[in-house]
Amino acid sequence: MSYKNGKEVLPPHLLKELQKYIQGELIYIPKQTSQRAGWGEANGSRIALAKRNEEIYRLYREGRSFEELEQTYNLSMDSIRKIVYKTREMNGEIK
Repeated sequence: MSYKNGKEVLPPHLLKELQKYIQGELIYIPKQTSQRAGWGEANGSRIALAKRNEEIYRLYREGRSFEELEQTYNLSMDSIRKIVYKTREMNGEIK
C-alpha cells in the first residue's frame, strides 16, 4: 500500500468534500469488493492448503491413522477429522 496525496489524485470537488470529514490525516480507501482477491489467492496459501488436505485424505485412505496424520502434520485430531470428512464429502463418497 502506498501513500498518495489527495490533491494529486482526486478531483477538486471531491477533495473539498472529503476535507469536511478529515484533514491532514491518513485515510485508507479499500478496493471494491469485486476487485479483491479471495483469501489466499494472491499468495498461494489457498492452493497449498488444498494440496495438503488432499494429501492427508490420500494417506488416510491408504491406511494411515488419525493419530499418525496428527503427528505428521502437527494438526489437532479434530482438524484431521474435519479435513478427512470434508474431503470425503466433496469427492462424493458420502452423503
